[in-house]
Amino acid sequence: MSLADRIFIDMCQDILEHGVSTEGEKVRPHWEDGTSAYTIKKFGVVNRYQLAEEFPAITLRRTAIKSCTDEMLWIWQKKSNNIHELNSHIWDAWADETGSIGKAYGYQMGVKHQYKEGMMDQVDRVLYDLKHNPFSRRIMTNLYVHQDLNEMNLYPCAYSMTFNVTQKPGQEKLVLNAILNQRSQDILTANNWNVCQYAVLMHMLAQVSGMEVGELVHVIADAHIYDRHIPLVKELIARQTNEAPVFWLNPEIKDFYEFTSGDVRLDNYVTGPQLRDIPVAV
Repeated sequence: MSLADRIFIDMCQDILEHGVSTEGEKVRPHWEDGTSAYTIKKFGVVNRYQLAEEFPAITLRRTAIKSCTDEMLWIWQKKSNNIHELNSHIWDAWADETGSIGKAYGYQMGVKHQYKEGMMDQVDRVLYDLKHNPFSRRIMTNLYVHQDLNEMNLYPCAYSMTFNVTQKPGQEKLVLNAILNQRSQDILTANNWNVCQYAVLMHMLAQVSGMEVGELVHVIADAHIYDRHIPLVKELIARQTNEAPVFWLNPEIKDFYEFTSGDVRLDNYVTGPQLRDIPVAV
């Protein structure tokens, strides 16, 4: 069993057995038929993944590594907020007639800010600091910009990354660690998707910065399982697990802006079957 499987199974069991129901509360999400989408939730879930030991893709079912990488690059590299520049349909429900999701996600990454070193957006600031100030305690991004919330079609869920560089005694290469902060997460549809895409991001940033990957800490304020997902989750976590896959990242790429989803691959990835027709609350 991979560590990612163990973490996912334990988290789901904890939510199902000890979580709090929102049934009867005034909730925003709803199902396609207009019914309120209630959840069982846990507050303050923290999961830790040692990326140098294994890549955190669950084997209970397949996580589409190229698709989740494409979405991550849409935000972090293209700095886009338009679904026409994304090679999937996961954001369609939140896009307007032009394809825009408003001043959310990639839009915020592309906004330039004045620093002592000049004008930079958040991604370029991270890349600059990892190269010039790797031991800084200020290497972070934040998508939750209050002044723009009213122009976002969906408030950011995964909203902040805080990077922290360490050095092992006697080792020359630095180690890149990070904390991913998430205000809310639909565990069935999004948990391993988010974990994998930010693990890929860390591998990419480490490679272009001449570092090794270290620990990814995932903090979820509201970790929830939707009511119509409960039987699916129970079936999923009862499945047989397999060994973690081997992650491959194109070693020739030295510039973050040259990566594509074709530069990542999971080898020896043996998984259970996909879950079909998962209802999505919007």
